[in-house]
Amino acid sequence: MEPMKLKDKVAIITGGGTGIGKAISLALANEGAAVVIAARNLSRLEQAAKDIKSRGGKARAIQTDISDHEQVKRMVAQTIKDFGQIDILVNNAARGTFNNADVVDMNLKEWHDSLAINLTGIMFCSREALKYMIPRKSGNIINISSVAGISGVPKESPYVASKWGVIGFTETLAIEVGRFGVRVNCISPGATRTQEFEDWVRVSAADAGISYEEMMSKITDNNALKRIAEPSEIAACAVFLASDDSSAMTGHNLVVSCGFHLIHPNMIQ
Repeated sequence: MEPMKLKDKVAIITGGGTGIGKAISLALANEGAAVVIAARNLSRLEQAAKDIKSRGGKARAIQTDISDHEQVKRMVAQTIKDFGQIDILVNNAARGTFNNADVVDMNLKEWHDSLAINLTGIMFCSREALKYMIPRKSGNIINISSVAGISGVPKESPYVASKWGVIGFTETLAIEVGRFGVRVNCISPGATRTQEFEDWVRVSAADAGISYEEMMSKITDNNALKRIAEPSEIAACAVFLASDDSSAMTGHNLVVSCGFHLIHPNMIQ
């Protein structure tokens, strides 16, 4: 049996109750990390923590709205109280792509809410975790962006702007904290089999006047691998970035899109 890559590490995963976040939580725990999963939906968090514990892992669920700085401070403080350290922060929590309007027509609340969660929330979490990582001269931050962060997507400017911002924030923070032994990297998934993605497909299909199946075919046809990713595949990349296997990597954006960004850089139009 291979040794666990994250034994004795403590990880915080935001948005860890469902989808990609839950897959990352399970994967990090499977490699020996104690995980704190934080999100707004407490019942989903508690179920995710229960699933991790049922597999022999250590988990703590903390209800947190990452757009609220005070709640983030409390979540990080509770992590330190429970586990004594923070080695890994995965900034996964995000508001999805349901704007579906041009800039001149969009609801401005969509813009403010997207940036508050997808970008400002990442800054809040990173800022508070770094207060414990920097003194220890060690730490690892993984931000989850999107292929929407490397290309324009019509009618989704709030989401796109926030995800481009995540990549820029990643690169800037990597420069700032590298001298303290802290690495900062990013994962940009493409289409991934989650409930949120399936909901987006249904909305997009209805807007285009086609069926769910037809929209899915359009998406997979625009992937080099002719399929979409599984959450476990994104989680495997998170394990890699969280471990010493990537010890020389910082400021990197790892695109995990089944080649979607290569064939159709402006998404589905």
